This record gives sequence, C-alpha cells and structure tokens, in this order.
Amino acid sequence: MSTFRIRVDGQVNEGEADSETSLLAALTRAGIAWPVSCRNGTCRTCIGRLLQGAVRYDIPWPGLSAEEKQEGYCLPCIARPVADVVITRG
Repeated sequence: MSTFRIRVDGQVNEGEADSETSLLAALTRAGIAWPVSCRNGTCRTCIGRLLQGAVRYDIPWPGLSAEEKQEGYCLPCIARPVADVVITRG
C-alpha cells in the first residue's frame, strides 16, 4: 500500500497517509489543527481546497456539489488520498 504526503499550504509540518486513512486523521497525527465537527462528511466544517493531488471517497456523493468537486474542494474528514496532497482551508 502506498503512503502519501499530506501538507497544509503555508505550513512546514506535514503528515502521511495511506489510501485508507483520511486527510483529517493524517493532519491530526502530524499535530496540524484543522476545523472539524461531524466527521462523516455532512456538516462541511472541515471543507478544504486541494491545491495539489487527488482524493477519493468511500461514499458515492459526499456533502459537496459537483461544481465544488470540480473546483477542488474536499472534505478532509472522509477524503482519502490517492496522491501526495497540498490543501488549504476552504
């Protein structure tokens, strides 16, 4: 299983996650604070924007519109990396 680097734009710290670990879990393990509430993709508290990389979801339609997905928004609480990721707060 591949491991991917997870970094928040403008921060030095970075985390690591395999394809079964959420971005939020990787950020938390790396000591990087990120807003969160529901942890299941419905409240949108954790919304972020991918500057680099790609993610996948285990559910077919997380709490994002098709336009938001196209613009690179993601929900780190349920997003799983498929490449190295650089993210910024939504």
